[in-house]
Amino acid sequence: MNTIRKVSMLALAALTATLTHTVALADDGAATPEEVITKVWGAAKFLQTKGVSGIAALNNADGPWVWKDSYVFAFDCRLDRMVAHPMRPDLVGRPILQITDNNGKYLFKALCEAAENKHGGWVDYMWTKPGAGKVSRKISYAATADLAFSTGIQIAAGVYDDALTVEALDKMTAKMADPGNYTP
Repeated sequence: MNTIRKVSMLALAALTATLTHTVALADDGAATPEEVITKVWGAAKFLQTKGVSGIAALNNADGPWVWKDSYVFAFDCRLDRMVAHPMRPDLVGRPILQITDNNGKYLFKALCEAAENKHGGWVDYMWTKPGAGKVSRKISYAATADLAFSTGIQIAAGVYDDALTVEALDKMTAKMADPGNYTP
């Protein structure tokens, strides 16, 4: 078996494992990575259409940007501030770049960097899961929404998972963004 075929088979096996895990998550009411990507892209498009006036909808804990055990939040890396957070309204308007998780990771610096990528990117960190009252591993997807008269707002959402890898999720995201990336 040649090297390219081996690599393709390994990539397919990794993607299959990720998708199988995603289906298992969907069964227990947890958000899936595909839902996260769809919600983030949807929120970015929403803000591109509505402009700054659309931010209020992202702050609504009962709105369409909160589902299962996940939610969309928005932040401005350039201005170092939280723009919208439906679960933590106390963070809105506050500086974010100095926020660290329980392991000391500057999570918003990492999210800002991930959002700069063409199709966005994933970052893992420790965060309190809504309703659980304890810190869990969260992997969030971040992308940039271009708003009129703004340099861009970063949009993110995430899944709580101990097994998914950032690398596998980045590959899945690239494939979702360009179906031509799928190889048989």
